[in-house]
Amino acid sequence: MTLVQVVEDKYMKKEPEDFAVGDTVKVHVLIREGDKERIQIFQGNVIAKKGRGMSRTFTVRKVSFGIGVERVFPVHSPSVKKVEVVRKAKVRRAKLYYLRGLKGKAARLREAK
Repeated sequence: MTLVQVVEDKYMKKEPEDFAVGDTVKVHVLIREGDKERIQIFQGNVIAKKGRGMSRTFTVRKVSFGIGVERVFPVHSPSVKKVEVVRKAKVRRAKLYYLRGLKGKAARLREAK
């Protein structure tokens, strides 16, 4: 093992959550405001996963008040407390960037059985 891997192993989560591209997830994010902390939930569809090791990230997209919002979350970040799978979807792509151009019922994903 290289020195970088030894340092990264110390900060990596032991059991990262199991979710796939297309799933609807609730991401529990720790928000710090001054000296206070609170948990904020960001719910949307996972449209991409990329990277490996400490640099692994996933992108979640939701539509809020008619405007598409995307956030990129590091999997091993201490500010991401929990990723909760709401529903699983059957998709045939690794990246769902085409959802950016769709709205309404056209942007729905087929639920997995």
